[in-house]
Amino acid sequence: MRYYARKLGFYLIALWAALTLNFFIPRLMPGNPVDILMAKLQQRGGSPDPAVRRAYELLLGTDTDEPLIVQYLAYLGAMTRGDLGISVSVFPTPVSEVIGQALPWTIVLVGIATFLSFLLGVALGAIVGWRRGSWLDSLIPATTILAAVPYFWLALLLVALFSTVLGWFPLLGGYDVALMPGWNAEFVGSILHHGFLPAATIVISSVGGWLLGMRNMMVSTMSEDYVLTARAKGLRESRVMTRYAARNAVLPSIAGFAISLGFVVAGSIVTEQVFSYPGIGSKLLQAVQNNDYALMQGIFLVITVAVLGANLIVDLLYGVIDPRTRVEN
Repeated sequence: MRYYARKLGFYLIALWAALTLNFFIPRLMPGNPVDILMAKLQQRGGSPDPAVRRAYELLLGTDTDEPLIVQYLAYLGAMTRGDLGISVSVFPTPVSEVIGQALPWTIVLVGIATFLSFLLGVALGAIVGWRRGSWLDSLIPATTILAAVPYFWLALLLVALFSTVLGWFPLLGGYDVALMPGWNAEFVGSILHHGFLPAATIVISSVGGWLLGMRNMMVSTMSEDYVLTARAKGLRESRVMTRYAARNAVLPSIAGFAISLGFVVAGSIVTEQVFSYPGIGSKLLQAVQNNDYALMQGIFLVITVAVLGANLIVDLLYGVIDPRTRVEN
């Protein structure tokens, strides 16, 4: 029990530190979101009325005479209520609403693709490591090369081949804009059709790392005494591989999967940009291009919470999977 309490306390402190950094960093950055809004107003033919500017300052909270500690406490209170401020790039939409609209797209696309690449890579790595020295080892150079290929280059290749040349998949978007969004077969099918190439890009570029890591751990684990003892008992090879070798070899991969699972929320910014996919990565790029500090701050906070949450869950599960962890800690 002390093991789980220490883990929970550590992540609570890490969350507080992330919230604190998220408060101070935007205040150290140059620029003012009010100036951006006033510039947009002038571009539309509006007048730079001081009253309008003052209204923007009050709305965004950029002009306050309160001490920094008071602002910090107010910020923490706003975080507990889910108030992340107002987005400048899609003014006057709240940041929480912008993130809420984009987040499900990224979680579904990148989450499923990351999970599939993990399962495929670990399964192939276990088989390749168990049969080391066979022709299966030829998979390693091929998948390693694919893992070294930049996301955007692989995405452009898939677009050029399957969208432009063959015409099997659409070029852009997350669904057919002619359809009415809803939980029906036609709309879900359109989402799957549009999301196949972005998901394939993530799976192809990620599976090599999982395969190589699992294969090397399998080779190392197969020389352990408990594997040799299981074989000496006459157990089936499949059982020795899955219940003894693979079960222990997969532990480092689970820790790595926790980190990658947390970054699912960040999405694949380059991939989403190539396919014009309406995910959180596209919103982050839009925020950077428009100096939308409130939106950037909100997205960074969501990413941080997702990474910490995923690592906490896997750390707790790690103690269940490997009892030695609880004893050593």
